[in-house]
Amino acid sequence: MNTESLNGRSGMGRWRHEYKYIIDRKQEAVLNLKAKGIMAKDPHALETGGYTIRSLYFDDLSNSCLYENLAGYDPRAKFRIRYYNENPELIFLEKKIKVRGMCRKESCRLTMEECRTLMAGLIPAIAEDMPAEKKELLTELELLGMRPRVIVTYERIPYIYPGGNVRVTFDRSISSSEEIERFITGQYAARPVLPCGQSILEVKWDEVLPLHIRETLNTGRLVWTAFSKYAMCRKYHL
Repeated sequence: MNTESLNGRSGMGRWRHEYKYIIDRKQEAVLNLKAKGIMAKDPHALETGGYTIRSLYFDDLSNSCLYENLAGYDPRAKFRIRYYNENPELIFLEKKIKVRGMCRKESCRLTMEECRTLMAGLIPAIAEDMPAEKKELLTELELLGMRPRVIVTYERIPYIYPGGNVRVTFDRSISSSEEIERFITGQYAARPVLPCGQSILEVKWDEVLPLHIRETLNTGRLVWTAFSKYAMCRKYHL
């Protein structure tokens, strides 16, 4: 799926660096404590320090998004519906784009009716009064023949730092499900996709990662990975 034509579109976020590392429970405990000492808790986090993310990912009949991801194609993009903290009243349609190792995201709000339409493999009617970014995303979903493929769920512990717009997250309990019709309810059979005790550390920033964060987290001692939650979850359902 060619994404060269994505440049210059409206409603797009900024380009960001995104590095991922697979870590064990001991590493997570140490790094979580270090991040807590130099960064602020994400204001959207619950009292537990984190939140739940549920995403419904899309692909075409040829599974282009999956195979391009596995092959490391550049550029590439993927689409998903997402809601947080078990609250499906606030739902987003998102498109994540990766070009030359940099990422950015388009996003728009969905109504419950629009979400259910997409879950059924259909495209909501595009209305004149829709925001431009929603029109563009829905039009592209239709043109590419995108359909819902897999539910990805996980728990995230997030930290933020304003300098460099840094975001450090710990993603654990990643699971997959094909019970797409139950996406909104959150009540579906799911299977874990990582070995017991493993989680994903993600470090994201705009132009420069502040030196004190780099040194404190000491990511140079960790093993970088091109881990994709979508690809990992899809491989169990092909």
